[in-house]
Parts: sequence; C-alpha cells; structure tokens
Amino acid sequence: MRVVITGHNGQLGRQLQAAFADHQLLPLDLPGDDITQPAICTRVADFKPDLVLHAAAFTNVDGCEQDPEQAFRANAVGTQNIALGAQAAGAALLYISTNEVFDGSAREAYREWDRPSPISVYARSKAAGEQIVRDLLSRFYIVRVAWLFGPSGNNFVTKILSAAQKNGALRVAADEFGNPTYAPDVAAAVRRLVESGHFGIYHLTNRGFCSRCDFARAILQQAGYGDVPITPILSADWPRPSRPPLHSVLANTAGAAMGLTLRPWEQAVAEYVALLRSEGK
Repeated sequence: MRVVITGHNGQLGRQLQAAFADHQLLPLDLPGDDITQPAICTRVADFKPDLVLHAAAFTNVDGCEQDPEQAFRANAVGTQNIALGAQAAGAALLYISTNEVFDGSAREAYREWDRPSPISVYARSKAAGEQIVRDLLSRFYIVRVAWLFGPSGNNFVTKILSAAQKNGALRVAADEFGNPTYAPDVAAAVRRLVESGHFGIYHLTNRGFCSRCDFARAILQQAGYGDVPITPILSADWPRPSRPPLHSVLANTAGAAMGLTLRPWEQAVAEYVALLRSEGK
C-alpha cells in the first residue's frame, strides 16, 4: 500500500511512520512540504497513494489564540489542500482531530456522533478541518485524540517532570478532565482501523480519564518524584490566552464496537516514564 503521512516529524507522525513502516511511504513535513500551499495537492496526488494519514497541524493552542489566521491557514486550508490531493488520487484519508472540538460543558463522555461545539481558535480550526474532510471525501476516517504524549514530543508528561525538577513543587488544575493518550498506542490503533476499512468518526484514546492534577500525580509517582507536593488549583487560576474545555472526556464507542480499544492510560504513562528514565530524562 502507498501511504502519505503529513506531519511525519511530529509526536504522532513519527509513530505513524513506525506503524506503517512495511508500506511505501511518502512522509511530508515542514520546511520542505507546506500543507498551506496549493502545490501540496499535486505532491500528494502524484504519489498515487492508497491512503493519506493527515497528522500535520498547528497544535500550539495558545499560539492559535494569538494568531487565528495562522491557525485556520494550517488546520483548515491545509486540510483542504491535503483532502483535495487525496480526492485527486482516489485515496482514503484519515484526519487526526482533537477532543477540544467539544466545549466541555457535558458531565458525561462525548461520543463520536455528538455535535462539536468548539470554544477556542484552535478547536474551531480543527472542527473546520473535520467539516472539510466530510464535505470533500466519501472515504474518510476522523480520529479524535486527547492529551497526547509520547516519544520525541514536548508534552504534558515532559513538562511536569521538568517543572518538578526545576521547582520542587507544582500547581496543577483539578477541574480540567480528559483522556491521557499515548502516541504509539494511537498509531497501532490507526493501523488496525484502516485495515478494517470501516470509515467514519472514532475516538481513539487510552482507556479511562482523569483530571490534569491526577495525571500529574501519576507521572510523578512513576518517575520516583512522589514526594513532590502538588497544589490543586482551578484552570481559571492559571491565566493563558486560550480557554480549554473543562470536561472534554471522549468515549470510544465506535472503535470498541469492532474490538478496537487501547490499554488504560496509567499503563501507558508507566511505559513512557520508564522510557524517559532509561534515556536519562
């Protein structure tokens, strides 16, 4: 199978490359490949892919709030360009989206068919990407992930460990809930999903959910920093340009119905922290 992977140098893109290493790959990423430019359509189409894995995005949530034009150029226009390239090639497309397309006002987990209601620029730009994929293509997967972490990434896990080592005490939001999700586990699930040929919308997160505060506690415990004090705070007590959804927990309903589930998030955190420690980080 011929597979295009956009954003191949990113946290998830690297794992997708590993998961599809036995196929013929065209990895695309900046600076050489700019998804916001129309020429990328031809670049994708000329490869004649069977599948396009679109993981490239502007994911700096606060940066999106400060530069909405760049956010929509990357996450909406860029997605349109990639979708048009897939359309010209007759390829299926898998679009990586986010739990932040929901506003977090629900007190229960969001299912795949719940209506998006984004509240930040980043979320609106990713929801726009979803709509573009649905409008242009009939053979697509939309995969929403949440609180992604993994090797070669600057993520919540590495930030918590760095802050603990630097400050010796932490203040972490206790009113923001989500699903910690391990990039290698998502990539393996994506491989199984596209092999099934069951198109549609999926929530592929590690099993279970927690608050940011409990996530931080688990990280520190696994890293041997269980004695580092954590003060629970409200998200509002940590001013930032963007406003995160407070309860954007995803339910994996569609994937689970076909036997596609990921392991508990605690196990994934333990594995990742052990990897970081083995690397001396």
